[in-house]
Amino acid sequence: MSKTRVAVIGAGPSGTAQLRAFQSAAAKGERIPEIVCFEKQEDWGGLWNYTWRTGTDEYGEPVHGSMYRYLWSNGPKEGLEFADYTFEEHFGKQIASYPPRAVLRDYIVGRVQKAGVRDWCRFRHVVRWVTWNEATGRFTVTAEDLPARRVYSEEFDYVVCATGHFSTPNVPGFEGLEHFNGRVLHAHDFRDALEFKDKDIMVIGTSYSAEDIGSQCWKYGCRSVTVSYRTRPMGFKWPSNWEELPLLERVENGNTCVFRDGSRRRVDAIIMCTGYLHHFPFMEEGLRLRSANRLATADLYKGVVWVKNPRLFYLGMQDQWFTFNMFDAQAWWVRDVILGRIAVPEDRAVREADVARRVAEEDAAENPIRYQGDYVQELIDETDYPSFDVDGACQCFYEWKKHKKEDIMGFRDNCYRSVMTGTMAPKHHTRWVEAMDDSMESYLRN
Repeated sequence: MSKTRVAVIGAGPSGTAQLRAFQSAAAKGERIPEIVCFEKQEDWGGLWNYTWRTGTDEYGEPVHGSMYRYLWSNGPKEGLEFADYTFEEHFGKQIASYPPRAVLRDYIVGRVQKAGVRDWCRFRHVVRWVTWNEATGRFTVTAEDLPARRVYSEEFDYVVCATGHFSTPNVPGFEGLEHFNGRVLHAHDFRDALEFKDKDIMVIGTSYSAEDIGSQCWKYGCRSVTVSYRTRPMGFKWPSNWEELPLLERVENGNTCVFRDGSRRRVDAIIMCTGYLHHFPFMEEGLRLRSANRLATADLYKGVVWVKNPRLFYLGMQDQWFTFNMFDAQAWWVRDVILGRIAVPEDRAVREADVARRVAEEDAAENPIRYQGDYVQELIDETDYPSFDVDGACQCFYEWKKHKKEDIMGFRDNCYRSVMTGTMAPKHHTRWVEAMDDSMESYLRN
């Protein structure tokens, strides 16, 4: 009998969590399947890789990354720490609570480098098409080796889609944009706040990317920030050159933006922070997830198993408070399904009922952080993923929200205690508003 084969699509935080989950079982003497991870980029790290490229890459592929220079974590690292690989283990010391991009990428990559699973990855291999054959009970994955321009197909018993859902921008249209005399871009293509120094910018949207890109541009010297909101303003205590107005209605006379309340503002650039689409064009229709960005994802039993075919899994498809350690909880759980330790209900109606229950519970939840914390706890309770203080992680998020309300431009100067080691993070050597160097060398300096 041939060895079971598992295809993992993507080598970002979710995909590498799946690799680490299988490696941890192998390290305990478990016989594991053959794992093949397809990664479009030249290295692992997913969205934590930075590239100057926008639009398409050198192979004509859509650029996956939405990462920009000067990005710092917008939530405390104590809420996302790996239970099996702490920041202290990786860096040899406790570090401040809001690391910049390069530091977090180094941490993510350090764990899988230690695990020794790079040979499982095929880099610069993009998945073109995934189909299911009912007769054989196997998937066919068609991929392209980009440097070689070679398209090939292989069969797998299981597929884990770990491509994330923050790479295909949702781009609305507004009357008059075709005549706008400035720069129009989506957050996906934002790379450097210095481009907007001494300019009046407008940010459309009120989620994390709107908050953070606006803050970055303010920090690096834009003249003013106008936020256009659809339902309600973010409502933080913004600096004096920052204001929030109702949704943009139209653009007039080249650079004048007219808002729903009749307000008018002249701006030099419009940055659309309008979210992303769950977009999986490489999946055949019967396998393709379509979901809004919410905590209870559509059509996924236990948040990970495709209800129409329990040999297909999607990782990290939820809207997120928890991130890296939630991806771990999901990956360990999926691993145990594949290894036969956890049984998925054979009755599709039972799987669909689980989805409906989770959606209803999210709709009724008064505390979304607690809702997702309970979900993470549910998964880790059913596997051997190292248990950690989920309540403590939730408390970090509560404190983070309070600190943002108190000082939106200073919340990153706060410190939190690791729920893994109990160690308190030190204060960073420079206040965030004054820390212009986002390099790892600068950040880790005592």
